[in-house]
Amino acid sequence: MKRSKKTSLPNSVKGFQSPVSAKTNIMRPNLVYFHVDNLGYGELGCYGGGVLRGAPTLRIDRFAGEGFKLLNFAPEAQCTPTRAALMTGRYAIRSGCHTIPFAGQEGGLVAWEKTMADILSEVGYACACYGKWHLGESKGRFPTDHGFDEWYGPVRTYEECLWPTKAEYNPARDLKSPIMEGKKNKEVTMAIDMMTPEVRRDIDLEYLKRAVSFIKKSVARNQPFFLYFNHSMLHMPTIPRSEFRGKSGYGDFADSMLELDDDFGKILDLVKRLNLNNNTIVVFAGDNGNEETQPWRGSSGVWEGSYFTGMEASLRTPCIIKWPGKVPAGRQSNEIVHVTDMFTTLLKWTGCETPQDRIIDGLDQRSFLEGRSLESAREGFPFWNGDKLYGVKWKDFKVALYQQKYFWDPVQPYAVPRIYNLKTDPKERGNETIYYGWVGGHSRKIARDFFLSTARESLIPARAPIDYNPYHLKK
Repeated sequence: MKRSKKTSLPNSVKGFQSPVSAKTNIMRPNLVYFHVDNLGYGELGCYGGGVLRGAPTLRIDRFAGEGFKLLNFAPEAQCTPTRAALMTGRYAIRSGCHTIPFAGQEGGLVAWEKTMADILSEVGYACACYGKWHLGESKGRFPTDHGFDEWYGPVRTYEECLWPTKAEYNPARDLKSPIMEGKKNKEVTMAIDMMTPEVRRDIDLEYLKRAVSFIKKSVARNQPFFLYFNHSMLHMPTIPRSEFRGKSGYGDFADSMLELDDDFGKILDLVKRLNLNNNTIVVFAGDNGNEETQPWRGSSGVWEGSYFTGMEASLRTPCIIKWPGKVPAGRQSNEIVHVTDMFTTLLKWTGCETPQDRIIDGLDQRSFLEGRSLESAREGFPFWNGDKLYGVKWKDFKVALYQQKYFWDPVQPYAVPRIYNLKTDPKERGNETIYYGWVGGHSRKIARDFFLSTARESLIPARAPIDYNPYHLKK
């Protein structure tokens, strides 16, 4: 939902120079999107965690001081939906990627969907994806089928590394969890036939090695690049590498936070060493809320709940954006920015346009992030868990339709929707509907606008065939 801009800040943005696109002769910035798996709101020092969680996150905290820290960045409730929303700029319910598929299950992005990498590659960007994709595990649905020049990562997700540790698992009989690699216009192949705890432990080192090579090659070609770096932490099981094991003194989870902080610092150091700081947009963001399964449980900070719910812990994750000379440093805001907005905003920053032949939910947040407005372009959004509309957020309020605090809790619909004022009740313990009933008018409009849009473009069903087109046209 768009909002009007009521308050403006002086625009003191200075110009910059960036690599020239080989196809358009337009000066374009590089883009690094550092995606963190299951990053709870209360983990990082700059969000109230850090030393309180046994691990000072010094590099990330310093980065937050150099960029714009979002306090109300909204992912979707699960990692597959968030990644689909980021890549397409569309609520995941539209793309049929609204829930994590079972291992070996067909599904993912259909060929009709157009990703950020599809668009960037068309104007000359080099695009690489390292780490978890989780938007399809069959031919036609891999990252290299959706605009990326290269990919290396697991076919699905990281808890599958625990399969070989179970006596009942038979690798000759049962489904495997390989690490894959591929290049555009070539077959995706198996790099490692089975992800084990040891492979999972060291996987980010391989991502780093490939990311360094990719950036250096792009710079040597004077080609703008999009690095989509999907770090494996803090996804269960958190197994720190040997150089971090025992370093915090507070166990594997805190050790893994130190590892995450250091790995992000290595990317920042490379960007600085290659003199790319001023023409590189760097985004550090979580993909959803905190891990819930023991012994890898994360922290939601001031909020309540976990991922896979409609609680605020599921609907907020850290996000920091840095672009010297364009995004003012040292700012923070509680204004809402949805993950779909990153698609639209980043593309427009790179000089690209969003597709006009489909519904795009992401809003252009350039004015807000550049400091020309104190207000976000967005007042609220509908939120789902799977195919259930769990509620609507509007400003500092939430209208909740289902009761579910943590991932493993049963889901119960409320007989009457509940309204929470998140400023006065961040733990969502009360029921303030009688005081804030008028909020329902705003939330109903947000929900109504979404459902009206489905009449213009039908929702892609989960596990749709790869050639599915919501406009019933052959690609």
